[in-house]
Amino acid sequence: DVRSAEEFAEGHVPGALNVPHSEIASRLATLGSIQKPVLVYCRSGRRAGIALETLTNLGFEQLYHLDGDMQAWQSESLPVEQ
Repeated sequence: DVRSAEEFAEGHVPGALNVPHSEIASRLATLGSIQKPVLVYCRSGRRAGIALETLTNLGFEQLYHLDGDMQAWQSESLPVEQ
């Protein structure tokens, strides 16, 4: 979840890790190995796109973007943690 901490606290995909898109490079250790898969999402897709570009530039190869981001997740009434 690359949204802000405030947005994350309002509700997120169960088990998600919050690393705001602007903090990815400085919190690289939080993400672990560049060889593990990473699923990225934000509210609507803009910040996820920025995060995916950053992660690609940092060497991550198994990157995935949650289709429709958090808006689609919630519109499908999928589970949300707070």
